[in-house]
Amino acid sequence: MVKVLIPSGALGLGYDRAALSRGIAAKPDIIAIDGGSTDSGPHYLGTGTSKYSRNSTRAEWAELMEARAQAGVPLIIGTAGTCGADSAVDWLVDITREIAAERGENLKLAVLKSGQSADMLVEALEKGRITDLPAAPGISADILRNCTNIVALAGAEQIQAALDTGADIVIAGRTTDTAIISALPLARGCHAGGAWHGAKIGECGALATTSPNSGTILIDFDADGFTMTPMGDEARATPHTVSAHMLYENSDPYILYEPGGYLDVRGATYTALDDRSVRVTGSTWVPSDTYTVKLEGARQAGFQTVSLALVRDARYVEHINAWCDDIVEKCTAKAHARVGGNFNIELRVIGQNATLGALDNYATIGTELGVMGIVTAETEALSREVAKMLNPYLLHHPLTEQEEMPTFAFPFSPPEMPRGAIHEFCLNHVLELDDPMQAFRLTTEEIGA
Repeated sequence: MVKVLIPSGALGLGYDRAALSRGIAAKPDIIAIDGGSTDSGPHYLGTGTSKYSRNSTRAEWAELMEARAQAGVPLIIGTAGTCGADSAVDWLVDITREIAAERGENLKLAVLKSGQSADMLVEALEKGRITDLPAAPGISADILRNCTNIVALAGAEQIQAALDTGADIVIAGRTTDTAIISALPLARGCHAGGAWHGAKIGECGALATTSPNSGTILIDFDADGFTMTPMGDEARATPHTVSAHMLYENSDPYILYEPGGYLDVRGATYTALDDRSVRVTGSTWVPSDTYTVKLEGARQAGFQTVSLALVRDARYVEHINAWCDDIVEKCTAKAHARVGGNFNIELRVIGQNATLGALDNYATIGTELGVMGIVTAETEALSREVAKMLNPYLLHHPLTEQEEMPTFAFPFSPPEMPRGAIHEFCLNHVLELDDPMQAFRLTTEEIGA
């Protein structure tokens, strides 16, 4: 049996300290936590930076390092620094060194990096070793070289290699969410289907329970499956909360693809052991003929300036779409005539359908709407210039030429807020490897006093 303690869905989200203490008292074999994902968009991979504040990350990581010392087991984090880029890994490594020095603790640290060389990937593309996933964008050597960061998602094999170093702490770059949880159970001979399935259920901590914000859960892996138990005082796992998590961030509720194969849960059975714990058996792991890892890449997509106006006049609220369409048409024409260049003006109506746009079939209009102007251009200067041309339209533009000039509200002065360079995801592909470690770099070092 292998016990994996998962403090939270991600470092920086917070967790219930009492729940973590209960988990430590249960004597886990490893503490595993995710460091991020692509949920918050391409900026973090594009810039190689973390979404979470350094102070929050440092405070929680210090607590987990203390928990590791109490438990006497390895502590592992995957997708360090939100995006898992090499610079984000280095960021967390520096924090770890600081904490170890302050604690006067000597530790062995293993660092697994997932960053990819564009030149290496261009060669792999030419050799036919990069394959499109469904709905993947077009790919070329130029696109690969234009990426500011490319990462490969490590699987269980790479994490096992890091754990085999005997490290006290493992800081990994981009990994699949399940790899850091499944690696030790798989290495110790636990049921493969159960290891991957339990890892999927546990990837977001207590999200698969009745109290998602409690964070901490414990998963017991064995020769037949796994048992999931929340550590929060009022948190409960039920067959419903556990089985439903296969729907989370997964296009197929029964199949989950990972490096080296896929998980099939069509034969899984979910049994409530009591009012808190759920036992799962019957999951299957299906190995693949080739070993592939998913690639993620981001590239710069221009520069952006954002403006915000507030509209309360009932007539304009009623006809907000016509008003926005007219502004976009007139301001675009003016900007093309006066400054030229490549740019785009978009107005999103906050309070109507700014989240889903045309996909929102149930949009309703209230008494007040926010209109967010987004100007995206090839240079920062052009983005700001066009946004300033948009300013008077958002403040005074009438629905018709034969009416009094209206005035709307800007919540800020100036209303233009430069966002700087923006990024976009541009890869949704897999890379075929001859050896699981081929695309990854593993190093160890002694840190502390």
